[in-house]
Amino acid sequence: MRKYELMAIFPVDEEKAKTGTELLKADLVQFGAEIEKEEPFGDRELTYEIKKQNRGRYVLFTINVNPGKLEEIDGKFHLNSNLLRYLFVKLDEKKAQ
Repeated sequence: MRKYELMAIFPVDEEKAKTGTELLKADLVQFGAEIEKEEPFGDRELTYEIKKQNRGRYVLFTINVNPGKLEEIDGKFHLNSNLLRYLFVKLDEKKAQ
């Protein structure tokens, strides 16, 4: 298992953001990921329009997951219509501790 940061952007609409977050967490758990931390970053203007949205709700997750599962998780995230964008970043082993 490796430690990753996952930055996710959801629509600003409260219900869509909540549903999107719940689906994202369920997908992570389904593939054996452990969610260490969930940190909301608030609503921000998007640099460019995504799915007809100009603003997004940013949430940063710190997770532990098997690197081989990232491709499967990526495929599952594409089905989440309440997830505008996401990015996995592998944390450096020295900095992760």
